[in-house]
Amino acid sequence: MSDPQDVHDSADEETADEGAVPAKSGIELAREALAQAKADALKRGTLPGQKRKGNGRLVRVREPGRGGDPKLFGAAIRDLMASRGWEQRAAVGGVFGNWAGIVGAELAEHTRPDRFEDGELTIAADSTTWATQLRLLSSTLVRRLNEELGHGTVRKVKVVGPSSGPRRTGAWRAR
Repeated sequence: MSDPQDVHDSADEETADEGAVPAKSGIELAREALAQAKADALKRGTLPGQKRKGNGRLVRVREPGRGGDPKLFGAAIRDLMASRGWEQRAAVGGVFGNWAGIVGAELAEHTRPDRFEDGELTIAADSTTWATQLRLLSSTLVRRLNEELGHGTVRKVKVVGPSSGPRRTGAWRAR
């Protein structure tokens, strides 16, 4: 015969299950979020993919480049980068990522590209000796970088050595 305590526990579980709301699946949550977004857009007077004409009517607008045949992933990424003007930044990012392959392992151990702005690449060196070495190689480096990035992308290489911090003025300083 079963224990009266066991019967009591199972009755509590059945009551708890009857009152519990079943958890929603991911697809149901997504549908609700989409419905809410559409309702909010409708309150604002717009829907995605529609614009208002001069007379106030909503007109369906087809985005350029949408639809049609599928593209290869690489081609789609190249088109996206070209349309957004990201080609040069992506190429410069590739140089930053492949610094050792461009300048060699030994030089890359002591230098790193810091930033690229308006055709000027700033390179940080960990000692004044390596900064001097890099300054001597700057014209070769500009040529090599332009081979990687395209002619005229890098116009100047600026090399910065380690900074010793601000100098203090005081009574014991020679003037």
